[in-house]
Amino acid sequence: MKLLEDRIRRDGECRPGDVLKVDSFLNHQIDVALLCELGKELERLYHGAGVTKILTVEASGIGIACIAAQYFGVPVVFAKKSKTSNIADDVYAAKVDSYTHGVTNTVIVSKQYLHPEDRVLIVDDFLAKGQALLGLSEIIRQAGAEIVGAGIAIEKAYQGGGDLLREQGVRVESLARIASMDPETGIQFI
Repeated sequence: MKLLEDRIRRDGECRPGDVLKVDSFLNHQIDVALLCELGKELERLYHGAGVTKILTVEASGIGIACIAAQYFGVPVVFAKKSKTSNIADDVYAAKVDSYTHGVTNTVIVSKQYLHPEDRVLIVDDFLAKGQALLGLSEIIRQAGAEIVGAGIAIEKAYQGGGDLLREQGVRVESLARIASMDPETGIQFI
């Protein structure tokens, strides 16, 4: 999606350690008008797929998931990284390694929000090594629901997560696919 690629070129920062800093518009400070365009594009890509729920993981995927859900007319469920007192013990759970934070979280979703009849679209801001999406896919499988696919804002294609999911039969649609990035040479898109 040229709009997103242009914004990444203009406002994204390549940092050492293979980090793409886009928090000025995507996942800390949010450009809602941009997210509206991303949400419209995800709905266009998955139009007619029968999506009944959108699933993401807290926290930075919630914004784009909510905007996309508006165009699909479906609710958003987000996997929590910690159990709170208002969540019963009846949950689906999966371990997720965070590339950005360098930690492993057990993410949970209450069983009351995902059901076997659901057709679930996973939405997230980033796809690098695919661990978050693998964990969310596991939760969907535990619920007996169907994975419609994954809608991703930015995929670091060279890190293999998207390929791993595609090999498992998951349809992955990324709005910006990065072929390579380096603080010296910049960002190259596929």
